[in-house]
Amino acid sequence: MRTGWSASQYLQFEDQRNQPIGDLLHRICRLDAASAVDLGCGPGNSTIRVQQAFPNARVVGIDSSPDMIARARADHPDIPFLCQDIRALERRYDPIFSNACLQWVPDHETLLPQLVEHLTDGGVLAAQFPMNQEEPLFQSISQMAEDPKWGFQHHHLAYNGTLAPRAYCNLLLPCCRDVQLWETKYYHRLPSHPALIEWVKGSRLRLYLSCLSPEQQAAFEEELLDRARQDYPLTAGGEVIFHFNRCFLVAVR
Repeated sequence: MRTGWSASQYLQFEDQRNQPIGDLLHRICRLDAASAVDLGCGPGNSTIRVQQAFPNARVVGIDSSPDMIARARADHPDIPFLCQDIRALERRYDPIFSNACLQWVPDHETLLPQLVEHLTDGGVLAAQFPMNQEEPLFQSISQMAEDPKWGFQHHHLAYNGTLAPRAYCNLLLPCCRDVQLWETKYYHRLPSHPALIEWVKGSRLRLYLSCLSPEQQAAFEEELLDRARQDYPLTAGGEVIFHFNRCFLVAVR
């Protein structure tokens, strides 16, 4: 069984996933933009916000997932969406916006300077990507994946990673007039421990589930849930607090 990107799974936590989108757009909303692209647009929840931030710009969303693009086109028919590799840009844009996407694309040393080449003079690369490797839930996923009983050693898992923030400065300063970086930790209130599993099934966990049979998927999720119950005590209101650290980058060509 293959577990690809699912728009409906991803959007279960739409409000929480939209928070960093608004935070990043707030930093670039004064840009005078005639054209904009949303790289890794997913189901279009970020693209519509880019369009709202730049109402006079021609905005396009790009994603490599057919399911995500189909949902984006259905929900936002007035915005053009393209199903293609985000590295296949052909024109220049005033802002290149990317929310929680670049961590899925390898070779940032080459990728980010290439994206800068697709900015207009004075254009802005605005990106956000998770830097949440130390969170107990993600630590558990990594630790479980090392257990040979699941058989991940026989599979090539898709890339998921980032450079250190300092490395992005060193990478972009030679080709940009300004680079700003910051991190924000979000405290998401989720209704239960199973909700934690549902969150990661919409993103990182799908890499591992795609390699497992339905029976193994259920067992993997159950073991992860047991770990989550130990690592995340319930609040006084019976909820779970999920910490999520994200890195933000704004680079001006």
